[in-house]
Amino acid sequence: MSTQTPLRAGTAVGTPVRRGGSDYARLSKEIKHAGLMRRRPFYYGVRMALVASAFAGGWLAFVAIGDSWWTLAVAAFLALVFGQIALVTHDVGHRQVFRRTPVSALIGRLAGNLGIGMGYGWWQDKHSRHHANPNHEELDPDVAPDILVWSQAQAHAASGLPRLIGKAQAYLFFPLLALEGFNLHVAGVRALADRSLKQRRLEGTLLSAHFLLYFGALFVMLSPGKAVVFVVVHQCLFGLYLGAIFAPNHKGMPTFTGNDRPDFLRRQVLTSRNVRGSWFTDVVLGGLNYQIEHHLFPSMPSPNLRKAQFLVHRYCDELGVAYLQTSLIASYGQALKSLHQASRPLRQQPRSL
Repeated sequence: MSTQTPLRAGTAVGTPVRRGGSDYARLSKEIKHAGLMRRRPFYYGVRMALVASAFAGGWLAFVAIGDSWWTLAVAAFLALVFGQIALVTHDVGHRQVFRRTPVSALIGRLAGNLGIGMGYGWWQDKHSRHHANPNHEELDPDVAPDILVWSQAQAHAASGLPRLIGKAQAYLFFPLLALEGFNLHVAGVRALADRSLKQRRLEGTLLSAHFLLYFGALFVMLSPGKAVVFVVVHQCLFGLYLGAIFAPNHKGMPTFTGNDRPDFLRRQVLTSRNVRGSWFTDVVLGGLNYQIEHHLFPSMPSPNLRKAQFLVHRYCDELGVAYLQTSLIASYGQALKSLHQASRPLRQQPRSL
């Protein structure tokens, strides 16, 4: 989310090459011809089995260690596992794994609601709106000024909590991410009050089962003090991991306002940032380090994103569309710099009369 002047349609996109049909349609045809939209059942079968094994292994270790401070090591491990479950749920929600929507929804709710206590329906609605209008200050819920401000225009209009903490938001960003795990749980529970939520009763039952099993296991196996510390360590590290995954994707990139809506290809590419790295980066970030390709083709299986990158990058160069790729550390630096610039109006003292 940028502190720059909101991007206007056609800004910094160069002169497109016209060959009939939309720019995105031609790219989509090339991607499909390369077979990159085909599902990868074996990959996801292995990935989900490994994540499920890690989940079960973590809780078995929790039981084996018992009422000991060493259980905090399990809390840290399970924070990573919860993050990986969230990434699998993300792929399931985008129908990267299963062709049929009902199957995807069922697995998504089992993994999200029951597995990690995240409201799948709430998340899917929010995430779908983000994908439709990334970094649009009025349409993308991820850049709504609920706690932080993402542009100087939002800073000028800020009140309440955003105005209170906005002056130091760049310094508070990562500490605030530690609360994201708690925020996911609260948002999922609050969404149950929305009668338009699909499968509301099922989601409520699965969320209730998660919290009953989670807190039941902690307070049965651990002393109250250790149980509370376990929750804090586990949930804070889980939130920090999730934030570290999603922060590089759009933070510090240009924003849109009002009727500024370029064509689909430019809307997705210009607001997204890729993160360079090896296979290890792919595993840790769940393929979301190829954020540009993911936003252009949300249902593309994550292991195909690396292969699609060459085609997408080449095509953007041909069109003159800016394609940003940087290191993970640099992406965090850009995000923090953008947050600091966005909050500048809040740091400026009013002039004396």
